Parts: sequence; C-alpha cells; structure tokens
Amino acid sequence: MEEGFDAITVKQIAEEANIGRKTFYLHYLDKYDLLDKIIDEHLARLREICDQKQEKGLVEGTVIWFRYFEQHKPLFAALFSIHSTRSFQDKLLIFMMIEVEKKLHAQNVEQQIIVKFLATAVMGVLESYILEEFNADVDSVATRVGELMKMHL
Repeated sequence: MEEGFDAITVKQIAEEANIGRKTFYLHYLDKYDLLDKIIDEHLARLREICDQKQEKGLVEGTVIWFRYFEQHKPLFAALFSIHSTRSFQDKLLIFMMIEVEKKLHAQNVEQQIIVKFLATAVMGVLESYILEEFNADVDSVATRVGELMKMHL
C-alpha cells in the first residue's frame, strides 16, 4: 500500500515480511499470485458475510457488507488503484453478479442484463466510496445502495 503494487518488487515484499525470496517463492509464483491469494481471502470473507446476512433485509445487509469494505479501506483503495492488473475488479464484479443473481434468479436475457447492471452499479459506487469520491459516511452510502437495489429486485 505504501509503494503501490505496480512499483513494488518481490524483493521488497520479502524484506518487509522478514523472509527470504526463496521462502516467498515456495508459497507464491510471483507478486500477482500473492495478490490473487489476498483477493481470494477477502472474497471468502465476503462470502461468509453474505451468508450471515441472509436473515437481514436488503438495506441492512448492504450496510453490513459496505462496513466490511470500510474496515479494510486502505487495502481496497490500493486494490482499486492497481493499474497493471484488473484481477481484483474482475473477481469482485463476478462475485457481485453471483450475489445479485441469487436474489433475482435470472432465467432470461433481460434478467441477466439487470444482474450485470446492478452489480456494475454497486461496484462503481463502492469504488467511488473507497476512493473517497463521496463526502458521506459508510452507512449513508450503503443504505442508499441497498434502497436502489431493492427498487430493482
């Protein structure tokens, strides 16, 4: 997060982690593999949150979900800022589409378009919030997103 992913080297990562480069390469192919593993860990946590919030209403569940991003804001800001890879954004969009599809049970092209539209919209708002393009607190943004989702589902 300090150097920026595009500029950081495996040598710098190993030094910061107080491990040798050989140890790094025992666990990861390269820095992109490490990034993928970090992304996958957070998507797994988001999956748990989605499963836990099933009993909540859409708006309240959206607030819980946005709070997770708020808690890890520096990491997600760095992930949204990475220019050399779209891995995080691609995985997050697919994750969001799956979650929206579960609520909509998309069975035709029109519903699939709505799924893509809503997931892309939520991701855009989330990215703008994380990158501090909005002057609003997490609950206000999340509540409004939840209300908008509810209108379209």
